[in-house]
Amino acid sequence: MTPPHDLDRDTPTALPIYMQISEFLIREIAAGRLVDGQRLAPERDLAKSHGTTVRTLRKSLAELEKKGLLERIQGSGNYIRANHKAQSVYSMFRLELTTGGGLPTADILDLAAVAKPADLPAFGTANHGTRIRRLRFLNRIPIAVEEIWLDGDAGVIRPEQMSDSLYRTYQMQFGLIIARAEDRVSIGHVPDWAPAGFALTPGTLTGYIERFSWADTPAPVEFSRTWFDTDKALYVQRLI
Repeated sequence: MTPPHDLDRDTPTALPIYMQISEFLIREIAAGRLVDGQRLAPERDLAKSHGTTVRTLRKSLAELEKKGLLERIQGSGNYIRANHKAQSVYSMFRLELTTGGGLPTADILDLAAVAKPADLPAFGTANHGTRIRRLRFLNRIPIAVEEIWLDGDAGVIRPEQMSDSLYRTYQMQFGLIIARAEDRVSIGHVPDWAPAGFALTPGTLTGYIERFSWADTPAPVEFSRTWFDTDKALYVQRLI
């Protein structure tokens, strides 16, 4: 288990540090890099490896315990407990490093309230929406660029309250809970707005995902498209 080289402490959209650590560990469990019954390193060593305090680490471990993913045995240590029904902030994030897992973070490239262009598939009920373009990372390794559209009737995103997890942002700002999503995975050309920080140049053919996301309405409230670097990341869907 190799933690990210550094957690996001200064990025305005970053999750709280304790949540970053708990989400990293949850994804390690899902990827099979931490297995049922495995004893974690001593808390002091684990805190040091994540560049945080024991107090913050214990808050992260408490999150895992609440989700049924950790058993804390007094005088013995902390043990992983498999729980395939456990939900997390990134439960629907399907990209992983080729070596497995990885903590998702993002840099916002552009955020705008605009009319939906003609090339977007039909979704939502408005003719406009919020468009978000981001560079995505796993363990601070750039692995994808993405363009997300939230339907205008769902609400207008305030950038100062955005989180790395847009589903968490929707819930906190609008009370909008994404209940299900449909992914269509194929190949596509990297868009011309992809930044220099993404290893693939515009026009490169690479892995491509289109996603429709639903809340409690018949029409999808969100549409997104993601171009990911297949040398660094894989699309992973586990069937339990």
